[in-house]
Amino acid sequence: MKQRIITGVIAAALFLPIVIFGGFPFIIVTYILATIGLFELLRMKGMHPLSFVGAAGLIALWLLLVPARYGGEWLASGTAKFGVLAALAFLLLVGTVVTKNALSFDEAAFVVLAVVYVGVGFFCFGAVRLVGFVYFVYALFVIWATDIGAYFFGRAFGRRKLWPEISPKKTVEGAIGGIASAAVVAAIYEWAAAPFGSLAAALGVALLLSAFGQLGDLIESAFKRHYGVKDSGAILPGHGGILDRFDSLLFVLPLLYILLEIAR
Repeated sequence: MKQRIITGVIAAALFLPIVIFGGFPFIIVTYILATIGLFELLRMKGMHPLSFVGAAGLIALWLLLVPARYGGEWLASGTAKFGVLAALAFLLLVGTVVTKNALSFDEAAFVVLAVVYVGVGFFCFGAVRLVGFVYFVYALFVIWATDIGAYFFGRAFGRRKLWPEISPKKTVEGAIGGIASAAVVAAIYEWAAAPFGSLAAALGVALLLSAFGQLGDLIESAFKRHYGVKDSGAILPGHGGILDRFDSLLFVLPLLYILLEIAR
């Protein structure tokens, strides 16, 4: 626990100033985090990150992450980003033929899915920050409140397992406590910063994000259980890998970005 706290404090001290500053440093950090996240997934599958398949996935990931303001007319469009994924899929399908199935269809599909999972999540990481710092911080507060609330409510009141086949320690009571905690924090944040201009909107979005964040956490747990690993990586002592720390945000930020775009 001590190691976990120390790592969390150091990570926050390094990460939060970059989030506040934004701009090019934030983009660089996003690229680094996404690259490590993709490598963690490939290692779970037993695929070498620097193989042909890993390199193809990495290039596609980097193209997906290009922010609209730097991508010009081509990479700024959703059609172009879909084209990147389509090109990756067709390239890997051709690879299954050229290698006479040494590259299996399962591996090809895994790489495409991994790029979508990591790429879309971390693209929205930057996109939400670009829409507004206040929204990005809102998402962080909601996720942190959900995690902390779920932990303490689960320990105090947890009786019914939420999904024991995937994550044995999570409980229904903890999940509900996490959502309730997110609602309280969202209400306080709306009062202080007014990102949505409406308490009802702030609470409604918080409930959605909290639920999706917990789903993202469960999906990462399912990945690890399927591939028989305890953590996605070991880059963060006491916490595991990048995906262990950003699994909720990879689900929450795309949803928040869509909601913000709809509200425009």
